[in-house]
Amino acid sequence: MLSPIAITFYLLFTVFINVDSIVPGVPRGAGFAIIIIAITVIGYLGTRFFIGKWLFDAFGHLMEHTPGVKYIYSSIRDMISSFVGDKKRFNKPVWVCVNVNPEMWRIGFMTQDDMVRFGMQDKVAVYLPHSYAISGWVIITERKNIKPVTKMNAAEAMKFAVSGGASIADDDTKADDEQKN
Repeated sequence: MLSPIAITFYLLFTVFINVDSIVPGVPRGAGFAIIIIAITVIGYLGTRFFIGKWLFDAFGHLMEHTPGVKYIYSSIRDMISSFVGDKKRFNKPVWVCVNVNPEMWRIGFMTQDDMVRFGMQDKVAVYLPHSYAISGWVIITERKNIKPVTKMNAAEAMKFAVSGGASIADDDTKADDEQKN
């Protein structure tokens, strides 16, 4: 039981030290505070005032049109917008039949519910996250191979997938234990 606490503390400490060291010549902790305050102020000004929004848009346009950088920038931007903001993409959890005999299902997120523009009739694109990682892969499958997830919302489905199916089982065990007491 100590390992998750220790690993979490270690990761948080490592992030703190790395962010803190960005600002040289200040006492420990001050660099971290400066970075957090600067990010907050820049974000606030960038979303509240026309000139800030214009600067963000101009910088984004520059990043999107710089050879080499555009692939990194656009991939990171798209990945982040898939999880947060107005353009969330992982909001349709589905069960995908990946094998018929023996029958095997995986949990995923439908990212394209129509693949006609790619010349694929009756096909959908589904993102399958890897367990215990921030990676995954996309499969194209027939619409008949998917079923919507009805007993979980998108956040619970992602937690279920990333935890290797353990998170929901742990929650059920806790609920059973509470009912016994």
